[in-house]
Amino acid sequence: KSSVQTIGEEQIQNPYTELLVLKGHQDIVRFLVQIDGCRHFPILPLIFHDFVFQTGEKLHELHGHTHKITAIAPFSSSDGTEEETDLIITASADRTVIVWDCTSGRQVQKVSCFHSTVKCLTVLQRLNVWLSGGSDLCVWNRKLDLLCKTSHLTDAGISALVELPKNCVAAAVGKELIIFRLSASNTGSEGWNVLEVKRLVDHQDNISSLVSVNDLTFVTGSHVGELIVWDALDWTKQASECNFWDSSVHPDVQPEIKLSQSPNETSVQHLTSDEECVFAAVGKGIYVYNLQMKRVIACQRTAHDSSVLHIEKLPNRQLISCSEDGSVRIWELREKQQLPAEPVPTGFFNMWGFGRANKQANQAAKKMLENTPMYFLELVGDLIGHSSAVQMFLYFGELGLATCSADHLIILWKDGERESSLRSLALFKKLARNGDLQLKL
Repeated sequence: KSSVQTIGEEQIQNPYTELLVLKGHQDIVRFLVQIDGCRHFPILPLIFHDFVFQTGEKLHELHGHTHKITAIAPFSSSDGTEEETDLIITASADRTVIVWDCTSGRQVQKVSCFHSTVKCLTVLQRLNVWLSGGSDLCVWNRKLDLLCKTSHLTDAGISALVELPKNCVAAAVGKELIIFRLSASNTGSEGWNVLEVKRLVDHQDNISSLVSVNDLTFVTGSHVGELIVWDALDWTKQASECNFWDSSVHPDVQPEIKLSQSPNETSVQHLTSDEECVFAAVGKGIYVYNLQMKRVIACQRTAHDSSVLHIEKLPNRQLISCSEDGSVRIWELREKQQLPAEPVPTGFFNMWGFGRANKQANQAAKKMLENTPMYFLELVGDLIGHSSAVQMFLYFGELGLATCSADHLIILWKDGERESSLRSLALFKKLARNGDLQLKL
């Protein structure tokens, strides 16, 4: 019997009561990336389409890669002499990287000099360069000129990159976190150097997720369920959590009876942050880690029937998560109502003063308990539409939500009340125009 929390048909707090299904892909849609306020690119192994969110209209169909796409990054390009151009960079298992023009849909340039698959791409807009991570770290300008590169790291290569202050980046390479610094070369204006400045070896297993919190902090997660909080300036370890699945650490959560635990149930698949908390997708569960308290303040150990693949924080204390089981769920972080603590009992020892120190300790513990808020995650929405693993999603604010899946579909989830109001307004405007036309006639 599944221990996953369920919700009935009456989902009062779920605004996504209207959906638009986009068909056309013949394979798994793996990534979504936002170009501007109303467009997004869904990515699959061989082609990608540019859709207008509001209508689902297909704008471009682009072909170029021969194997699955492994990384994608938007790149707004401008050198001051021409208009800003929305570009997108894609890397593939065919060991190529292609830059596309989002407006025209044309292929701008293609690079085929890689010795291994590029697994991650990061754009440093402030420096007007972008980085590719594979068996080495390469630095490129917007014209796709190779500015510099590191020596060969490992055959497994870089799995994730994140920008840090002072022209630094953190690269996840197996169990290690390598800090690189970019510096302008003295030999020319376009010259750059990339230097390794530190290796962090605190993780016990391969790093599976890497996310920046702010200019002062970044966080990593590993396959064995380790979460480490790092200082982004001096790269020291600030805090850690490695007991997500331990019911003794979270006594208010009902434990599951299992004979063994598979690695997938403890792996940190995805991390996101709102600067106050880090939200971690660990196995089938969702955990909220408060950075100031340095502890988990809320969790759903079985948020889905299968591994959670992607999680995002919404502005109104809500989260969205998607899973291998094909579900997309909305959660709200709520504060628990605290019960009043029991008074310290008086008795023989207290009467003679023997219990004074113990009484003071109890009062201090009581005060700390009263000042520490407790939270829980409440399921407020369950979006049923996909028949296979939902790879990820994009949140577009009031416009809605876009999800992509292994079922080859993209679904645009929309606020039903808002869409109904927009249709009514459009109808009233049309009737008003027709009335004005009749008056003129």
